[in-house]
Amino acid sequence: MRITDDRYTRDRLKFDLAMRLIRHEARTRTIRSWTGLSDDRIRKLFRSYVEESGHSTLRRHRGKSPRQPAWFLRNATVRRHAASLGALFCALGLLQRSAAQPAGNTVAGLRWCETFCRAYEEYAAAHGDRHISFEHACFLRLALERQAELCVEQCAGCGALVIISPYAVTPASCEFCVGLHRPGH
Repeated sequence: MRITDDRYTRDRLKFDLAMRLIRHEARTRTIRSWTGLSDDRIRKLFRSYVEESGHSTLRRHRGKSPRQPAWFLRNATVRRHAASLGALFCALGLLQRSAAQPAGNTVAGLRWCETFCRAYEEYAAAHGDRHISFEHACFLRLALERQAELCVEQCAGCGALVIISPYAVTPASCEFCVGLHRPGH
């Protein structure tokens, strides 16, 4: 087999992506659906490459992935973080309805997943105190793409991205502009 074969490239991308997702503390179900690897193979990867290498700070999250859109609107800090992550999704082309997530078993699907990871990593680098987990980021992208639970608007003051409920009144300004125009400041 030549190293340039598509199958080899796809398999290599699967394992690299799985390790990246493990480092982001993604749930096994997310890793399985994005890479096509079995649950057993994912657990073995975690055990052999993470536990044995001494990365004891990484956790394996159990249970269902987050599915509450109100979580992103609960306070100003989380709204700012959600807006920042939403802007990265827009900039990297992850919110285009026609370009939904391709199947994970194709090279194009794996490249899409890498782009999503890149968006999350850029968010994490910009916000050292990140408030949004990888799994919450997955749900945020899905909710923004569907626009049934959360929507993207622009701040009237500065043009920044604002995440709102589709049933809420559009705010006059973003969290930053509200802070600048408070009475007494």
